[in-house]
Amino acid sequence: MTVTVRYTCPHCNAMVSLERPPDLADRSVTKIRQPGWEYANPDDPDRESADGIEFVCGEDGPVTDLEGEPVAGCGRPFYLNFVRYEQGVELEPEPPTYGGPRFDFNG
Repeated sequence: MTVTVRYTCPHCNAMVSLERPPDLADRSVTKIRQPGWEYANPDDPDRESADGIEFVCGEDGPVTDLEGEPVAGCGRPFYLNFVRYEQGVELEPEPPTYGGPRFDFNG
């Protein structure tokens, strides 16, 4: 089972639609890549196992305005970032290091 999810290009407000499984782990849509994250293309069958999806507005399929009318798109990349976990702890979008020591003795 899949659901149609719409994402807004942060550059031009065009909408792109994508069929996704219903158990989404979306965190944010950004204009820039998150450092150290690996992104899949929208048509990659293994995209859900990546750290996010890289879109190119208007080039990865049809885009619409908010009312559903077709528009050209701006041709600029934007990024859907998934929630990521490491050893059961949610990672921040721009972690300073991966796998290094942790000094938060409260968690």
